[in-house]
Amino acid sequence: MSQLSNTSNPNTLDLVAFDSLLSSSEISTRNAVADFGNHHLRPRIGEWFDTGQLPIKEIALSFGDLGILGMHLEGYGCPGGSAVEYGLACMEIEAVDSGLRSMMSVQGSLAMFAIHHWGSDEQKDKYLPRLAAGELVGCFGLTEPSAGSDVASMQTRAKREGDEWVLNGSKMWITNSPIADVLVVWTRTENVDGNDENGGERNAGKPGHVGFIIERGTPGLSTPTINRKLSLRASVTGEIVLDDCRVSDAQRLPHVSSLRGPLTCLNEARYGIIWGALGAARDCLQTTLAYTAQRPVFKRPLSSFQLTQAKLSDMTVELNKSLLMALQLGRLKDRGELKPHQTSAGKLNSTRVALDIARECRSLLGAAGITTEFSPMRHANNLESVLTYEGTAEMHQLIIGQALTGEAAFR
Repeated sequence: MSQLSNTSNPNTLDLVAFDSLLSSSEISTRNAVADFGNHHLRPRIGEWFDTGQLPIKEIALSFGDLGILGMHLEGYGCPGGSAVEYGLACMEIEAVDSGLRSMMSVQGSLAMFAIHHWGSDEQKDKYLPRLAAGELVGCFGLTEPSAGSDVASMQTRAKREGDEWVLNGSKMWITNSPIADVLVVWTRTENVDGNDENGGERNAGKPGHVGFIIERGTPGLSTPTINRKLSLRASVTGEIVLDDCRVSDAQRLPHVSSLRGPLTCLNEARYGIIWGALGAARDCLQTTLAYTAQRPVFKRPLSSFQLTQAKLSDMTVELNKSLLMALQLGRLKDRGELKPHQTSAGKLNSTRVALDIARECRSLLGAAGITTEFSPMRHANNLESVLTYEGTAEMHQLIIGQALTGEAAFR
C-alpha cells in the first residue's frame, strides 16, 4: 500500500473540470513534470527523507534537463514559460516533496531571478545559462538569526574598500547553501555607489541594502550545514558565514540599492508556493482516498463510512477552491497585474489549506499514517516550514491588512 499515491487518479479529486481552464501547452507542461516526478523522484523520496541525504547536484542537472529551473525567466538559457506553467510545475514537484520544490524555487525564483532582474549583462551571461542547466547550484542569503520577518534589521554589513567590498555577518536557514556554487547574499552598507533601481545616482554615497554574487571558494566564506531537522529533510539547509569576505565590485548586483531588491525576489518565490503547497495537499488526498478504499473496518471499507466521506469531501472542496485561486493569480501574473498583497493572500490560503489537509489525512490513515510509507505526515512536517518561510502567516495577514485598511501594522 506504500505506492498508493503513485497510482491514484488525480482527476478523481477534480470537482470543477480544472483542465478545461488550461491551455494545451499548460497541460503538456504539467503532465511532463508529473511524469518525471512519478518515475524519477517518488521512488526515492522516502529514503531521502528518512536519511536526510539526497544528491542535490544530480537533481539539479535533471531539473535543468526538464527545463524547470528559472522556467519563467526569458533569455540566457531560461525556458521563458508562463507564470501558470511555472506554477503547475511547482505543484507537481511538491506533490512529491516540499523540499524538492524548495530547491527548484530557491534556484529559479530567488537566486536566478535576483541576477536576471538586478544583475549586469555580464553577470547574467556568466551565471544564468549554467544555473538554468543545473550545472551550478544557487542559493539566496537573506534571513538572519535575529532578522527573519524584519528584513530591514539585517546585521550583515558590506564596507567598500577601493574596488572591493568586505562582507561580515551571517545568514540562517538557507536552502542549498552548504553545496551552492553561487550564493546571492544581501547586506547593509553605508556607502552605496553606482546606479539604483531607477537607473540614477540617487543613492550614491548613502546607506542602503545591496546584493552580491559570491562564488564557492571565496576566502572568508563558510556554509555550515544545519542538521537534526524534523521538516524539509529532503533538502539541504545551512548557514552563510562571512568573515572579512572580500568580493570585487563586479560581483555586486548593480541595479538595486534598497530592500526592493530582496523583497521583489521573495514575491517571486511566494508565487510558486501558492501552487506548490496544493501539490502536497493533493498527494495527501490521493493517498488517503486509495488507503481508505482498501482499509477494512468492521468488515467494510473505511471509505464507506459517512464520517470518512464528510472529511474527504470537505478537504477536496477546499483543494479545488484553492486551485481556482492559484490559477486566477497566475493569470494576473502573466498579464503583469499581480500585486504583492494578492500573492500574500494566495500564499496564506494555500499553506493553511494544505497543512489542514495533510493533518486530517494523517488521522484517516490511523497508525499507518505516522510512517514514511505514506506521504501525509511527511507532507505535514514539510508544510510546517512552508507555512513559515518566505513570510510567516502573520506577515501575510499584515500585508493583506495594510491593503484593506491603508494602515501599516508591522511595528
